[in-house]
Amino acid sequence: MRTALVTGGTRGIGAAIAMALKDAGYRVAANYAGNEEAAARFTEDTGIATHRWSIADYDECARGVAAVEAELGPVDILINNAGITRDVMFHKMTPQDWRAVVDVNLNGVFNMTHQVFAGMRERKFGRIVSISSINGQKGQMGQVNYSAAKAGEIGFTKALAQEGARFGVTVNAICPGYIATDMVMAVPEAVREKIVAQIPVGRLGEAAEIARSVLFLASDDAGFVTGSTMTVNGGQYIV
Repeated sequence: MRTALVTGGTRGIGAAIAMALKDAGYRVAANYAGNEEAAARFTEDTGIATHRWSIADYDECARGVAAVEAELGPVDILINNAGITRDVMFHKMTPQDWRAVVDVNLNGVFNMTHQVFAGMRERKFGRIVSISSINGQKGQMGQVNYSAAKAGEIGFTKALAQEGARFGVTVNAICPGYIATDMVMAVPEAVREKIVAQIPVGRLGEAAEIARSVLFLASDDAGFVTGSTMTVNGGQYIV
């Protein structure tokens, strides 16, 4: 049985991924940043262990991964899902707005992947999947920081895939479009209607649809898929 670790794994897309991996027979741990109540509820509902640390802090990542591996064994599958937004037009963006998003969304991918990549190489198996974004592909007004970080995840994926390939370690990215998470559903209905109008399939995506994409990339069946960017956005942006 393989071990999977999902960052930002107690809510939204991350929770759906963690639950899908558990249902598929993996040992699963979920990382979270600060919402103790949500994490406790998630563990109670799913039985999936949760671990709190900031993925923006390299040393915290080292300690957190060590704790997961002591409990469940070496991490075979890493899902870099955690992310934040600090949306503001660029001329009003502060250095703090920029750094906060880049530190979590891009540096966090380095911080987490660096803890597990060497072990995956040694064991000749690994799956690294980073959850990027449609806005990392096409850009989005008011999200220069977020779009830059998410585009960086795609570049990270393409480069690291080349280093891991001959060791059985695949590295891929998924770019979701607009998904019906709590955050999106909290947007005023009129705004959601404008978003849906831009999606050819005529609806928001479901977190479970992203989770099913992760399951494929994490599987043995996906051993020939690496360095790829899977676009899951209902046709809103076609690459």
